[in-house]
Amino acid sequence: MKELWVMVVFATGNFCNSIIKGGFSFPRTPVGWFAYSNVFCDKKTTGLPKASARCLNDTGSPMFGPLHILQCEITLSDIQGNISSSSGDLLQLAFSTQILTYQKHQLSADNITTAAQIANTLLQSAKITEDIAVAAITTISQLLNASEESTQERDAVQSLTETLEIFSLDQHNNVSLVVQPNLAVQSVQVPSDSVGIQFTALTGSSGNFVAKRIHLNINTSELIADKGGSTDVQIVIKFPPVLRSKNTNYSIGFVLYQNDQFFRSKAFRASSGTSRRVISANLGQVSGLHVEMLFKPTAVPNTSLHDFACVSWNYTLKDWSTFGCSKVNHSEDGLRCFCNHTTNFAVLMSFRRDFKYAEALNWITILGCSMSIIGLSLTITFQMVTRKSRKTNPTVLLVSVCVCLLIFTLLFMLGVDNLHKQLDKPEILEDNVLPPSDTHTEQDRGPCTAVAVLLQYFLLGTFTWNTLFATHIFLMIRNSLATSPSHFTAYTMAIGWGLPAVVVALTLGISYRVDDPLGYRQEEFCWLAALDPKGNFDFKLPMFWGFLIPVAFMLMFNTVMLVYFAVTTCKTNPHLTSTRHTSMKKKFLSSFSLAVVLGLSWILGYLLLIPQNQTMYTILNISFCVLTTTQGLQIFILFTARTAIFKKKMSSALKSVSSAGIPLHTRKFSLWRGEHSDKVESYTQQGTDLSFPPWSTQTSS
Repeated sequence: MKELWVMVVFATGNFCNSIIKGGFSFPRTPVGWFAYSNVFCDKKTTGLPKASARCLNDTGSPMFGPLHILQCEITLSDIQGNISSSSGDLLQLAFSTQILTYQKHQLSADNITTAAQIANTLLQSAKITEDIAVAAITTISQLLNASEESTQERDAVQSLTETLEIFSLDQHNNVSLVVQPNLAVQSVQVPSDSVGIQFTALTGSSGNFVAKRIHLNINTSELIADKGGSTDVQIVIKFPPVLRSKNTNYSIGFVLYQNDQFFRSKAFRASSGTSRRVISANLGQVSGLHVEMLFKPTAVPNTSLHDFACVSWNYTLKDWSTFGCSKVNHSEDGLRCFCNHTTNFAVLMSFRRDFKYAEALNWITILGCSMSIIGLSLTITFQMVTRKSRKTNPTVLLVSVCVCLLIFTLLFMLGVDNLHKQLDKPEILEDNVLPPSDTHTEQDRGPCTAVAVLLQYFLLGTFTWNTLFATHIFLMIRNSLATSPSHFTAYTMAIGWGLPAVVVALTLGISYRVDDPLGYRQEEFCWLAALDPKGNFDFKLPMFWGFLIPVAFMLMFNTVMLVYFAVTTCKTNPHLTSTRHTSMKKKFLSSFSLAVVLGLSWILGYLLLIPQNQTMYTILNISFCVLTTTQGLQIFILFTARTAIFKKKMSSALKSVSSAGIPLHTRKFSLWRGEHSDKVESYTQQGTDLSFPPWSTQTSS
């Protein structure tokens, strides 16, 4: 049988040009849509457009239809009361409801509930006309823009979707197709000899529905998608032989929703803000149907499709269900589903982020960290070995700073790279299982999270200990103490090792889950989570409140202590003698040494968070990298290599090496005419005077 195509096309154009009509100006508008005037009601009333007009193409040339003017004082509650009491002009009330739901920011939960109830009443009215139906469907389309949600609203829109299914079955005054930006309703009479029906919505540049992209084939049983991927949604219903044998025409209704705003699921969470097309097919109480669907995958930036489920809406459960549906296959053209009944259908997709893993550490970082590891190891050893000879120095504080920084640097070099990278493309499961969310996260495998925890602990520990170091310096100067205050060491041990543990424990408790480790750490490398899926800094993630905030307070305290130390040091001798230059040099080195051990170079990291031009950002980035990676080397030079004890021990070691004793073999001979004396051998130890050779031979006559 020859295929019959019912397609909505336009002879002369697809838009009504902008126009001034009845004193109101209307913008350029697609055929079938409503335009709203640029004249608004007073903000004391509704603040909404005063008039609307629909772009029509009844005469072959698109033009705006009759004006519909809003009474600015009227409210949705007034309209609901008038409809309930059967008073007032039903058409005027329908258009007033449409204008009152135009601005989505004014759609509160109460307004949505009231508007849904009004639209529901209008579609069920025995006095409904084409204009009333179009106005009601336009209202519903505008409600799909809303973001509010409440239990009362959910019940209202649930009832509305059931009414739309029933409405789509009936040919109300030849209203066969109504298309609005977020909603398309198609009613069709199918002849008895038809093998099946195909409903297709093509993708448009705007993403909204327009009538010219809604296609209907009333005699086909094939699901055929365009190779160019222009098919957005397609559904094919294959009729059983028993239905064709009745020799009677029957009605079929389709409802296509732009999103799932009216189908709020408790089992499926749209955590990344994605939305799903929902298509309803209604053939009444007919069994043995074969329904196939094709859905174009939602494009989510920087993600790959992980899995999907073919589902239908269960009005009893008020949620999505996989009952009676199964997957067929998936390809670039779309996701194919099969169901054995008609209702509201959708495809629930879950996506996995495409991670851009960090590159290997650059040579500056590797060289700086390596030198820091050596410097910190030498500093710790020196401080421990020479502790008794330096009773006035804060050995415990400096050693603790060095230990934390050493462990952090080792972990950073050896473990910050994530060994379990998600590089393979996801393999979509064959089973039709409802995904819990539109975002898939791999379960935690352990090592990367453990490294992130240790990095956070020991870096926080480093800052905690250098803050205690600053506190110790402050107390020593203020109280003119030669030794630490009583019980100070016990307090510092408790705070230095305990405070970072408390912060890390709180961070893990708040943000970490085994099934979602990325709430705590990053996937690209093993460190605290900082960015949202769009790559923007997220203040809700632990990098901000679990690290940046506590470290910022400690850096501010350390900066104040450095200024206090520098000012106090300069005031100790305001009248310098001939050694002025030497004294100023020593004071500068003292302040600089304190700045190094207090970790003030990390302030540059905070400056990098502020938007900069590229040149300044590069300078700050290189400076931050060099200064922070070599912090351990700087501590060694300033707190170990420059000390008198270290210099003395190094000098002694060098002298002992250079003056290593060499036993010299000497012989004495006596020369007499005709006589020979016995040889006498002896060994002598030479002195350490390097102006002479280390050995010599003495001969006596």
